Amino acid sequence: MRIAIAGGGPGGLYFAALMKGLDPGHDVTVWERNAPDDTFGFGVVFSDETLGAIEGADPVIHDRMERGFARWTDIDVEVNGHAFTVGGQGFAAMGRKELLAILRERAAELGVTVHYRTPAPGPGELRASYDLVVAADGLNSTIRTKYADVFGPDLDRRANKYIWLGTDLVFEAFQFFVKQTPWGTMQIHGYPYSDQGSTFIVELHEDVWRRAGFDATEHDDLPPGASDEYAVRRIGEIFADELRGHRVLTNNSKWLNFHTVRNERWYDGNVVLLGDAAHTAHFSIGSGTKLAMEDALALAACLHEHPGVDTALAAYQAERKPVVESTQRAAQASLEWFENIGMYAGQDPAQFVFNLLTRSRRITFGNLRERDPEFAARMEAEFARLQPAGTVAPAMFQPVRIGPLELKNRVVISPMDMYSAEDGRPNEFHLVHLGAKALGGAGLVMTEMTCVSPEGRISPGCTGIWTDEQRDAWRRVTDFVHTRSTAKIGLQLGHSGRKGSTKLMWEGMDEPLDDGNWEVVGPSPLPYGDGCHLPREATRADLDQVVADFVAAAERGVAAGFDLIELHAAHGYLLSSFLSPVANRRTDEYGGPLPNRLRFPLEVFDAVRRVVPGTLPVTVRISATDWVPGGTTDEDGVEIARAFAAHGAAAIDVSTGQVTKDEKPAFGRSYQTPFADRIRHQVAVPAGVAVIAVGAISSYDDVNSILLAGRADLCALGRAHLYDPQWTLHAAAEQEYRGPGADWPDPWAAGRRRPPTARTDKVPPRLSLLRDGAAGTVHLRWTPNRRGQAE
Repeated sequence: MRIAIAGGGPGGLYFAALMKGLDPGHDVTVWERNAPDDTFGFGVVFSDETLGAIEGADPVIHDRMERGFARWTDIDVEVNGHAFTVGGQGFAAMGRKELLAILRERAAELGVTVHYRTPAPGPGELRASYDLVVAADGLNSTIRTKYADVFGPDLDRRANKYIWLGTDLVFEAFQFFVKQTPWGTMQIHGYPYSDQGSTFIVELHEDVWRRAGFDATEHDDLPPGASDEYAVRRIGEIFADELRGHRVLTNNSKWLNFHTVRNERWYDGNVVLLGDAAHTAHFSIGSGTKLAMEDALALAACLHEHPGVDTALAAYQAERKPVVESTQRAAQASLEWFENIGMYAGQDPAQFVFNLLTRSRRITFGNLRERDPEFAARMEAEFARLQPAGTVAPAMFQPVRIGPLELKNRVVISPMDMYSAEDGRPNEFHLVHLGAKALGGAGLVMTEMTCVSPEGRISPGCTGIWTDEQRDAWRRVTDFVHTRSTAKIGLQLGHSGRKGSTKLMWEGMDEPLDDGNWEVVGPSPLPYGDGCHLPREATRADLDQVVADFVAAAERGVAAGFDLIELHAAHGYLLSSFLSPVANRRTDEYGGPLPNRLRFPLEVFDAVRRVVPGTLPVTVRISATDWVPGGTTDEDGVEIARAFAAHGAAAIDVSTGQVTKDEKPAFGRSYQTPFADRIRHQVAVPAGVAVIAVGAISSYDDVNSILLAGRADLCALGRAHLYDPQWTLHAAAEQEYRGPGADWPDPWAAGRRRPPTARTDKVPPRLSLLRDGAAGTVHLRWTPNRRGQAE
C-alpha cells in the first residue's frame, strides 16, 4: 500500500511504524508542519492496559519507552489545607519530547519517509495519489474540515480556561491542588514525567479567570511558540506555597478553552481520521496521546486483518468508535465536574476528595476499596461522622429524613407503572408487587403514578385514587407494608395530560388507543410526538378541576395511610408539560417565561400541601432537562427545584426527559445524577431539602458512591428491584452489613447469608504467600535518585 499520513505527532508516527513493521513493502510517508524538535506540552500518561497492547505490537518501541517511564500508584489531593492520599492505582508517564524521539527513531529504522517543516499536500491530491490517507493532523484538522459534510464533526467549546505548564518540582504521584482564592476556586492537575520535572496544568472557570486578572493578555497577539509570561508570573505568585520555591516552566503555554471533538463518521473512502482529528477527551481523565496511539494500534490491526481498505476502515470505526465514545462520556462527566468545582467549595474536605476521585462515574467506592481499603474505610467513617447517628455503615444503610419522615435507609423503590389496574383500582398484583418490594429492604417504596381522575390516566391499566373504593384498596397495601415491614410507602400523584389515552406499555408505548379514547388536555394544542394525540388547550375551568382533583386525591391518600405524597411534575405529564417550553406555548399568565410556566404546577402543589398534615412530607419529581434544544435546560431545572423548595417541598426527586419524542438523552451509567448533584448543592442544602437521584443506578456500589460524594441524599432504583425484589437485602448481605438499615423479616431470617457456591479442597501454598508478603495497599511513589531511577 501507499500510505499518506498528515501529522507527525505520536499517533501518526506510531501508525507509520506499525504499518512498516507489519509489511516493509508498504510505502509510508508522513508530513509534519513543525520541526522535529518543536514539541509542545510536557508529559504524557499511559495505563497498564495500553502499555500491554504497545508491547505486543512493537516490543522495540515498548522497551525504549519503558526505560524512560516515571511510575507511581498514588493520587494526592490537597484541598483547603487538608491532604489525602489514595493508593493502588498504577500510572506510567514520560516526557512528550522523549516519546516523539523514540517514535521518530523507530520510524526511521523501518524506512518511513517523514517530511518536517512541510505541510501535507491538499486532501484531494493525497486521496488521488495514495491508497490510504490518514488524517492525524490534530484538533484543527484541515482534512476533517475539507470533508466535514461526510465526517459530521461537532466541536464543543467548554467554559473553563486552562494553561499547560511544567515545573521542576518533581511530584511523587498524581497531584491535585484545589485552592480557594479571593477570585474563586482554582485547581492544579499535576504528575511527574521524569526525574527532572512534572506537568503542571492550571484550570479555572472563565469567570474566575477574569476576576483574577488573567484576561489582561486576552487580546495580545503572541508569536508562534511564545508563552503568556504574564500568566506564568501570576500563577507563580498564586501557587507559591504549592510550588515550594520551584520554577514554572513554559512551552508554547497559553490560555486555552478545551474543545471536545466528536465525529459521526471516521472515514470517507480511503481517508480516515485518527487521534485528535477524530476525537478528544478532557485531560483530567487521561492522555490524548494514549487515545491516539490506541487508534493507531486498532487501525493497523484492521488493515492487516481485512483484505480491502473499505472493509478495514469500517471495521476500525466499528471497533474503536464505541470505545472512544465510552471514554468521552467519562471525560465529559469529569470536565463538567471541574467546570462546576466552585459548587463544592462548602463540602467537607473528605467528601470533596471522594467526590473528585469519583467524578467521571467510572471509579466507584468499590474500586477504591479494592485498591486502597484504608482510604475507603476512612471515607465511610467521615461520612458517618456527618450523620446524626454517627455509626459507621455502608452509606446506603445510613438513616435519613425527608422532612418529618425518618427512613431506615437511603434506598427508594422508584415509581414504576405496572398498567395492571382495573378501573383505576389496585388489586392483588399491586399488593404483591409493592408488598414484596417493602419486604425486600428498601427504606421507601413509591407507588406508580396514581392518577387523580379517569381522564388523567395514561392508559386503561393505570391506578387511580379518585374514588373511595380505590382509597380503600390502597389502604390494604399500606396496611401490609406497615404491618409486615419497617419500610415507608409513598403515593405519587399525577395527571397524564397530553400523554394520556394510550395503549398498555407492552401493546404500544405512547400509541393512542384503537377505541375507547378519552379527550386529553395540555397547556397548548401540541402533541407529544408524531402519531400521538393532539391535546385540547386547557381552559381556566379545566385547570380549576385539575387542582380540585389533586386535592381530593391527596386527601384520600392521607386517609389511605400513605407516609408521603409526591407530585409527578416530570416526564411530560400535565404538570411537567406546563413547565416545559416545548409543550407550553400559552400566551396567558401560564405561559412564556419560566415564572409563568411554574405558576400552575405551584398552584397544584400549594393546594395539596394545604390539605396534607404537616406530619407528612410532600415532595415533587421533576424533569431537570428536556434533552432538546429550546426545551427545559439544567439551569431551568435548578430554578424549578428552587421554586418548589420555597413552596415547602420536602424533597426534590430529580429525573429528566420524556417530555418530547424528539429528545436525545446522554444515556450512560447514573447519567441523571449530575442534575441531582447540581440541585442538591445549589438549592437543597441551603434550603434543608432532600434530593433523590434516579436513572441507570443499578448497583449498590453506584448508590454508595453517589451518597458518599454528596451528589444526592437518597437513590431511587426501579429495574434493579424488578430483577431482584430483595435487591436491598442482598446488597446488605454482600456488604456483610447487619443492622437496623437492613432488617430481614423474621420468616426470612434464615436466608440472610449468601448461599454456598462450588467449593474446592485445594490447599493454598502458604509459604509462597508469605514470601510474596502480606496483602495490602500498594503505595508506590515516584522518588527518582540522581540516576533517574525510582528508589
